[in-house]
Amino acid sequence: MTRPPVPPFDEISGRTKVRLAEDAWNGRDPERVSLAYTPDSQWRNRSDIFHGRARVVEFLTRKWAREMGYRLINELWAFSANRIAVRFAYEYRDRSCAWFRAYGNENWEFDIDGLMQRRIASINDLPITEAERLFHWGTGVRPDGHPGLTELGL
Repeated sequence: MTRPPVPPFDEISGRTKVRLAEDAWNGRDPERVSLAYTPDSQWRNRSDIFHGRARVVEFLTRKWAREMGYRLINELWAFSANRIAVRFAYEYRDRSCAWFRAYGNENWEFDIDGLMQRRIASINDLPITEAERLFHWGTGVRPDGHPGLTELGL
């Protein structure tokens, strides 16, 4: 299975890859998202370390069950032959309806078919008020024209 764009990345293909990942994650479908990763992909997400698509599905299912109203914005930070660095922010609310903005960085490594074989994420959560929210689109992908992280001052 090939998942374009494929390495080696340039700025255009890197930005495209980052936006495709953002769109998929905003769709909040763990099975669909998992298909962007190799069957034996390696993950580190905060303190969770695991391998494989089945574990990706389990992880994302748990994540989106507790992070309600999840909305993500990714931004390309850097790229090389088969690697992309991303900075991101996402907003969500917990079961008590408290809002948070999570900030972080991810390092992605891809195989020759454009599937992610390694994902390393460092994330920090910041409590915010509902009035401080900046990501105001409906469920699904961020609409064209909605500001990105740089435009929002994040």
